[in-house]
Formats: sequence, C-alpha cells, structure tokens
Amino acid sequence: MEAERKMMPTVTESGSKQEVKEDSEVLVHVRADLFVNARSWERVRGALTTCGPLKLQCRYLRAEEISVSSIRALLALLPQQGLLGLDVRYSNIGVAGLAELLPLLKSFPALSSLRLHYCNLDLRREQPGQEGALKELSEGLKQLQELRCLSLTALRLPGQLRVLLSSLPRPLEVLELPYLSLSPADLAFLSVSHHASTLQQLDLSENRLDETTLTSIRRLLSQASSTLQHLSLSGCGLTDNLLVLLLPSLGCCRALRSLALALNPLSVSGLMDLVKMAVKMPSLRQLLYPNPLEDYQPGLPEMPSSAQLLDWPLDEAIDVNITSSQINRALKASGRSDLLLTCDLLNYDKDMVC
Repeated sequence: MEAERKMMPTVTESGSKQEVKEDSEVLVHVRADLFVNARSWERVRGALTTCGPLKLQCRYLRAEEISVSSIRALLALLPQQGLLGLDVRYSNIGVAGLAELLPLLKSFPALSSLRLHYCNLDLRREQPGQEGALKELSEGLKQLQELRCLSLTALRLPGQLRVLLSSLPRPLEVLELPYLSLSPADLAFLSVSHHASTLQQLDLSENRLDETTLTSIRRLLSQASSTLQHLSLSGCGLTDNLLVLLLPSLGCCRALRSLALALNPLSVSGLMDLVKMAVKMPSLRQLLYPNPLEDYQPGLPEMPSSAQLLDWPLDEAIDVNITSSQINRALKASGRSDLLLTCDLLNYDKDMVC
C-alpha cells in the first residue's frame, strides 16, 4: 500500500498566479497480485473501476479459463506502470488469440514475466495462415523490452523456438518449456542463442532427449554453467547410458542449487552415479531423483515413458529402504548435511532452497 495526499490547484486573489494547496483527501494505492477466473471476473472489474480513495493496482495478473476478450478488457483497466507479470492458464486463446494479446502488452513497460500454460497453441501441423501467425507472435514478443521470464507449457511448438526466442530484445533469465515437443533443431538453437549464458532457471521437463540432442544439451549447460541455479530434466527419457554422458556437463554447473530428474528410467547403478556426482557439487542444495527401475512391479516396458513410471506401482515385495540406505550412506560419507535428496515428486519445490 502507498498513501498519496491529493494536491488541488487554487488561484491567488490577484488571479495572476496559481499555487498548490494541500487537500484533505488521501488516495491509497493498493498493489496486489490478482487471480481472475470466470467466477471472479465481474468482481475484479468492479474493484478496478470503483471510484474512491482506494485505488487498486496489479503487480502480477493470473487469468484462468477466461476468454481473450475478457483478458483484453482486464488489461485495459490496469495502470500501465504497475504490471510486472502476466500468467494465462487453461484458456482456449489459440495462436490467433495470443497474436491479438501480445501487442497490448507493450503498453506495460515494466512487464518482466509472461507465462502461458495449456492455452491450446498447437503448430505441429501445417495449417493455412500459420506462417503469418508465427510472424505476428514474433513481432509481439519483440515489443516486450523488459521480459526476463518466459514460461510456455504444453503449447506444442516443435521447430518454432528460433522464431519465438530470437525476437526477444534482451536475454532471458528464466525459461520454462515443459511439454513443448521440442525438436533437435530447437535445442540446437537454444544452445547457441543469446539467452544461453544468462539463464538462471531452465525447465525442459517432458521433452524427449536422446543421442541426437545430447551435444546441444551439453553445449547449453556449458554456456549456462556460471549462472544456472535451477534445472529440471524430469521425464526426459534419460537412461543410464545417456546420464553418464551428461554428468560431466551437469557437474560443471557451479551455481546450480536445485536439480530435478524425476521420472527418468534409471537403474540403481545409474542413480548412484547421479548421487556421487551431486555430492561433489558444493552449490547444490536439492536433488529430485527418480525411483530406480528395480523398485517397480514387474511388467514395465524396456523403455518406459514418464507417464508409465508415474502410474506404475512400486513393488511392495522389494524393500525400497535398501535404495534409500545406499543413498544415505553416500550422503553421509560425503559430509553433505546441507544437501536434500528426495524422490517425493509431489512435495518437491525448488523455491524451498535457501
């Protein structure tokens, strides 16, 4: 909250000069983070348009399950100086809707964060007008001069990362791209982009990694080695062999504080290789590791997907404490009492790192 005493102009007796006199009315600016959905839309609009001493302003806006027209109307009511972030979730805005919204965001000069989650953006198939839509998206992103955080979840944009990220005028610090069906070309571009050396948070969860993308991922980690603090490669199909090739690059990330590798098909042997690397990283504070394949009930495919690993039951006949004991022994031997190792995917939170 911020109080501002309203100043009123007055005229002197001679009528030739104006002076400012302090009025008794006080305006209180209330800066809030707003969550708006279909049920709260009318109430929020009323609060933003009501006249009186309380002036509601918005720092971060989260819009969920509302139309493009409603989001547009809401943005038109917000003071242009205060908005720092926009988060749109579960809204069927599509490519055309996003192209319509992006030009409106240039009116907010302090906007540093844009998050789009499950917004029905799918460019996996060639469609009429797709090239023009991509150009509009690129031009819209180009106008966001202060953008530092870009989060895109399940937008299905394979092969289009260069079009989107190359248009951003300043390097990103936070880039989250889970469930994006990234292609080898996307990862190759990202590894040499102007964003690579400034990234502090990177989420590539649920994008399949294999031998064809390994070189790009290693190059990307090398570029980000001095800045990257949080990394998620959960559900990326990392096997023991792939992980062994990736571990040297992970170990060179000297600023890394949290690492998530859940739902990858690792054996106990691969898991222990990961733990041995983790305890040698002085900056690392949290490691989310996968349950090893040996802990699951029989019947898993040879190369299980992340969805299968998530749903497949653990084998109650196997003492999973054996795995935990191996991990704890390695942790104790390293003297790393400051490092949290967990396989609890549901309660894992990178933001709990001190």
